[in-house]
Amino acid sequence: MSLPEEKKRPLAGIRVIEFVHMVMGPTCGLLLADLGAEVIKVEPVPEGDNTRRLMGSGAGYWMTYNRNKKSFAVDIKSAEGMAAVKKLIATADVVTENFRPGAMEKLGLGYEQVKAIKPDIIYSSMKGFLPGPYENRTALDEVVQMMTGLAYMTGPVGRPLRAGASVNDVMGGMFSAVSILAALLQRKETGRGQFVQTGLFENSAFLVAQHMMQKVVTGAAAAPMPSRISAWAIYDVFDTDEAGEQVFIGVVSDSQWGAFCNAFDFQELGSDPNLARNNQRVKARERIMPLVRERIGGMSKQAVMTLCEQAGLPFSPIQRPEDLFEDRHLNESGGMTELVLADGQKVKAPMLPFEMDGQRFGARLNVPEMGSHSRELLEQIGYAPEAIAALEAAGTIRSA
Repeated sequence: MSLPEEKKRPLAGIRVIEFVHMVMGPTCGLLLADLGAEVIKVEPVPEGDNTRRLMGSGAGYWMTYNRNKKSFAVDIKSAEGMAAVKKLIATADVVTENFRPGAMEKLGLGYEQVKAIKPDIIYSSMKGFLPGPYENRTALDEVVQMMTGLAYMTGPVGRPLRAGASVNDVMGGMFSAVSILAALLQRKETGRGQFVQTGLFENSAFLVAQHMMQKVVTGAAAAPMPSRISAWAIYDVFDTDEAGEQVFIGVVSDSQWGAFCNAFDFQELGSDPNLARNNQRVKARERIMPLVRERIGGMSKQAVMTLCEQAGLPFSPIQRPEDLFEDRHLNESGGMTELVLADGQKVKAPMLPFEMDGQRFGARLNVPEMGSHSRELLEQIGYAPEAIAALEAAGTIRSA
């Protein structure tokens, strides 16, 4: 999947060594890898990253966040394995990690120890909390959602509910990638590397900042989303005449209100001067909503969506994640990238949600088998074939 020179990826030539697992750390590496960095995943032998074997809600993590990476499988607790890892680090621009506080230092791979190997290294540490009273606690996405009020805002009163995706882990990995890019830019000017750190808790606090500021502005605490007072009269999910088929519609401006009334033949509402402004409509929501629900409830889902699209209104069918495999826009716009599984099966996955100069960034390397690049990388850092064979025979490294 080589790219022509004019499509050279923006991070080509940057080497990243990652000591990561689960979602937050791998997301950071995925972003850098898709943009062209050579991302080398260090995995422990004999079993590799435990994320490979997760079941249930974690079964999709490995495939989602590890494309475009190389796998270096090594016994990091052996002297020979650590020596190989350190030689690899000496060739790197960036090191990333997301293990519990103190774990990397105990291995001998904390920032100061890595900096002694490569003085201009960018070292990214992704933790549950930034330095402070909580810094030694163990965190999970669900933990920080509960701590920051994100779960409180998502579920009904008395029933906090975590968001339906790993929003903090993913966003935390993205913020880590942003800080790495900023550090690389500074290094071009100063020649100095640096330590950058991302906190899962602080990420979740950033997500709920709008609700914090709502209290400041209004003097009243934000209500959980299921019981909130909407900022707009029509901003809800509506049943259609087909069993189980629903459509979300949002009418968020005065001009959209006019378009909505014309599209759905609510001339009496559209001409009412007492409903001309948004806040007037919010106060009249109990009058408006039964009329809207009745009319939409007598229409097919497709008819409702067609009218909304023609009128330029925000709308969406209520879909499940698996429906996106066949989503027309994702597929026809080139927003899905193809991966090949170890058994030869081809699957599609969403690309990064942006383009640069018309270029989208998909897969150039499939999700790696454990140790798939161990030999190649050892050769690059000066190991002779017989030395590599000896490491393999001793179980210090594993090659796919």
